[in-house]
Amino acid sequence: MSGGVGPISDISLPKEEEAEHKQHEDFKTHFSKKQSTGAVVGRGGFFSLRQLNALATAVVLAASGMVAVEDFAFVLFSLVYILLISKIAFPILSPNTGSPVFGTNNKILGIYVSIGALVGLFLPILYIFEGIFEGDKEGIKAAAPHVFLLGSQVFMEGLTFSGGFSIPVRAFVPVFYNSRRIFAIAEWLRAEISKVDEQHSGGEWRLYVGRGLAIANLAFWSFNLFGFLLPVYLPRAFKKYYSEGYKGKE
Repeated sequence: MSGGVGPISDISLPKEEEAEHKQHEDFKTHFSKKQSTGAVVGRGGFFSLRQLNALATAVVLAASGMVAVEDFAFVLFSLVYILLISKIAFPILSPNTGSPVFGTNNKILGIYVSIGALVGLFLPILYIFEGIFEGDKEGIKAAAPHVFLLGSQVFMEGLTFSGGFSIPVRAFVPVFYNSRRIFAIAEWLRAEISKVDEQHSGGEWRLYVGRGLAIANLAFWSFNLFGFLLPVYLPRAFKKYYSEGYKGKE
């Protein structure tokens, strides 16, 4: 809106407005610089709603008494170990070493993550809640460890991302938890197969649903670990970490 008097840059501002304008431009420049270096604490706050929901799910299952002490110890150990390796083995080498391995606009990866959330978290949660009404105590108890560990994993992934940890530390979380959950899912599948009495299974249909969910989770998370995390994600994470760290030292 030049108003017919020429370009805006030709109009002189009063001193106060000029100072305010300069301060506003400096803030925008500083903020955009932080975004480009990955220094901003997160796009929607320190934790997203998805991560808080996952934490709430893990807390509810932990309070129900269906989670073994070993699973609690596993989560606590992962937290301590993350803090140790972030200081000793994989510190932040440069501002760019905290940027994501894959772009945030990767549609295929987004669909893949959504499938994992559906198969691994949402459907098992519905299975557990429905089992409460059906009286399927064995099915609930068998599925609870996997859901607890996956909920803890989602929260820990948000913690390492929002906390500005390096890429190898963030990559450690899904690899570590995925490896542990495969054993929990295998126990879940064995428990479902061993159920033959419909009185304890909540009905014949729950036998098939429980076994189907356990098999689907075992197949998906086995592929996720051996077909994606170890051969694809982990090498790219280390390559990005060391290449950008080397550039940061130049």
